[in-house]
Amino acid sequence: MSSISSISFSTRLLYYFKLVRLDKPIGILLLLWPTLTALWMASAGRPDWRLVAIFTVGTVLMRSAGCAMNDYADRDFDKHVKRTAERPLTSGKIAGWEAVMVAVVLTLISFLLILPLNTLTKQLSVLAVLIAGSYPYFKRFFAIPQAYLGIAFGFGIPMGFAAVQGQVPAAAWILLIANIFWAVAYDTEYAMVDRDDDLKIGIRTSAITFGRYDVLAIMLCYAASFALIFAVGWQMGLRLWFAAGMVAACAFAVYHYTLIRGRDRMRCFAAFRHNNWLGAAIFAGIAVDYALK
Repeated sequence: MSSISSISFSTRLLYYFKLVRLDKPIGILLLLWPTLTALWMASAGRPDWRLVAIFTVGTVLMRSAGCAMNDYADRDFDKHVKRTAERPLTSGKIAGWEAVMVAVVLTLISFLLILPLNTLTKQLSVLAVLIAGSYPYFKRFFAIPQAYLGIAFGFGIPMGFAAVQGQVPAAAWILLIANIFWAVAYDTEYAMVDRDDDLKIGIRTSAITFGRYDVLAIMLCYAASFALIFAVGWQMGLRLWFAAGMVAACAFAVYHYTLIRGRDRMRCFAAFRHNNWLGAAIFAGIAVDYALK
């Protein structure tokens, strides 16, 4: 293990870069697509581009802060998991206080970004930080922590509606519920990769809770998510291109089934990563439908 004090500044920055997973942007995209979807729906396809910029940068910063806090909370567990044993904090390349410092600085910058926005959005941002910060500890006792992750990853939805409309209508909460189902689906695929390690160390995950019904549960969660999104979009007057985007998302979900049905670790991980395209398809259908109205 290298001495932390002897690490050069450039090397330390590289470790911070890896700590917040900027080398693995899939998490950012899984937050970004629902957030952009909310901004487009809330504004009927004509979002203020300043809001788009604020929420995009804020998504990157808050996901990065969440990764730092997650690694700090899991520092004693990650060393027992093959996939996470070499993360900068777990492997001792950086200290715990550095991870906390990175998370705090990124969170403060995120809050500065939303200062020009309305009071409701700021209030929701505080709740979002509390949810994101508490998520890592849910794995200690909650049987399906992926559901809580879905709230954390989808909180850009009510915030987006609040920023555009000054209120959070029922449609926003339905979309948040849809995001919870989606997160349970893709993060169960992710948890299937670490199931053996998680069983040994006592971490609770949906992959363990669902047991032999894991694949069925994933597909049912996809179906519930798509049904809710489709219901909201149709109610808002979205039609052909929106439907095409939803059909593409369904096709991607079927492809994920072909990857996860054998429960092979790497194919499950590939299915998880592919959810970026599923989210992109839904957003693209919404954006194009509004653009062509």
